[in-house]
Amino acid sequence: MRISAVLVAGGESRRMGRNKATLHFRNAPLWQFQLDTLRKLKPEQLLVSAQIDPLWRPMDVEFVGDMQPARGPLSGISAALSRTTGDHLLALGIDMPFLSHNYLRELFERVRPGCGVVPMIENRAEPLAAIYPRTADVDFIEALLGNDFSLQPLIAKLVAAGKLQRIDVSGGEKALFRNLNEPADLEGS
Repeated sequence: MRISAVLVAGGESRRMGRNKATLHFRNAPLWQFQLDTLRKLKPEQLLVSAQIDPLWRPMDVEFVGDMQPARGPLSGISAALSRTTGDHLLALGIDMPFLSHNYLRELFERVRPGCGVVPMIENRAEPLAAIYPRTADVDFIEALLGNDFSLQPLIAKLVAAGKLQRIDVSGGEKALFRNLNEPADLEGS
């Protein structure tokens, strides 16, 4: 199966107080760190989703503008699914740098034709570390036309429809899903 990957970088970073993509993490800007993680997976297509084309975007990474009106990650993933050339799309949030390429590769090994995977911590989906089948694009568009723009109900619908398989995150793996949302989250990173 062919995989495309999107770095979801369209958030407003209100709690952080500045653009998360340009924060330094382990001696590199966060955008570069995350793109390096995705490149190690050797996707056939590499995208970045944001509200506007970021100045830091490398030339070999395709820009995908969020579907309008902007509805958070729902808009970004929807836009990327509409442009993906792969059978599946790996979505990775800009603020989740603890997810290793090895863990993401393990997720991809569990993908089946027409069915992606979504990590679950207890009963909460991790939609910005998930792999979606290309066929989920219609479900994302339908969700954008509704009133609830949270990804959680959409994920539940995709699981029920057999388009996503739940992957339970073990206790030791939970730290991989730590987000960088506030300045204090960078301490000790």
